Amino acid sequence: MVRRILYMIPTLFLISIVAFAIIALPPGDYLTTLIAQMRAQGGDVDPARIAALEVRYGLNEPVYAQYLKWISSIIMHGDFGQSFQLNRPVSSVLAQRLPLTVTIAVFTLLFTWVVAFPVGVYSAVKQYTLGDYVATTIGFLGLAVPNFLIALVLMFIGYRYFGLSVGGLFSPEYIDAGWNLGKLVDMLSHIWVPVVVLGMAGTAGLIRILRANLLDELRKPYVVAARARGVPERRLIMKYPLRVAMNPFISTVGWILPVLVSGEVIVAQVLSLPTTGPVLLSSLLSQDMYLAGSIILIMSVLTVIGTLLSDFALAWLDPRVRLRGFSG
Repeated sequence: MVRRILYMIPTLFLISIVAFAIIALPPGDYLTTLIAQMRAQGGDVDPARIAALEVRYGLNEPVYAQYLKWISSIIMHGDFGQSFQLNRPVSSVLAQRLPLTVTIAVFTLLFTWVVAFPVGVYSAVKQYTLGDYVATTIGFLGLAVPNFLIALVLMFIGYRYFGLSVGGLFSPEYIDAGWNLGKLVDMLSHIWVPVVVLGMAGTAGLIRILRANLLDELRKPYVVAARARGVPERRLIMKYPLRVAMNPFISTVGWILPVLVSGEVIVAQVLSLPTTGPVLLSSLLSQDMYLAGSIILIMSVLTVIGTLLSDFALAWLDPRVRLRGFSG
């Protein structure tokens, strides 16, 4: 366990270098873009402000010095820099968008597990029955239909039959309101649409993976031998084959967040979600690199932490993982 945690240190270091490379790679720099933007808007360029920004970001220093200044500001002060597109600190943008993104990711993960687990088990145990064919068909539809199309259909159903303003995560009266019980309930009444849309493909994929893994385990000699000795079928399935077949569920925890962020960009645009996906896309298009690099850095760190948690859960679930990965 200690060795696995120590592995995270060089991994996070490399991730921070990659994130900073994204900031530094585009031609020009932050000040060049800012000056051009101010001149295009007809504003005056304040030399004192420019000099202060040069000192703050170390733009006249070598690249490695700029990296050290950037990463030390994040570690020591939580300062991710300035978003010149939004004219706000990056940390305030992250504080506004990141919690909602993580909330949607967690709900989507729970939705995926709650739906995929029983359907996948049923589909494997009742192979070639009507229920198996229905689950397989739904799985194909979930993988084949684009998320934005599902989003449009659910928006129509929500508005037409339930009277919900399903665009965004809040009703108009709660968008700028502070957090209270009413706003929380309002968010929960809206969040099911992006959760279903974003979780559809993952649910379909997990159903197929769980079905295939469980079918493979059920045909192994130890299962045949246990069945021949009269072990009850339910107990037999739950005790060993299902635990092995559940590995995909646990191992998806680490990469679910980046997949959701990358996959939610179009869906978030369609549903007007106040998450990090649209901001990341906008910052990349406008070369707002401190914002883009910071979002990528945060998502990567959360991915590493999620992967660590999934490894611990796998080690608890499957003794073979403990023997091979955690004892040496």
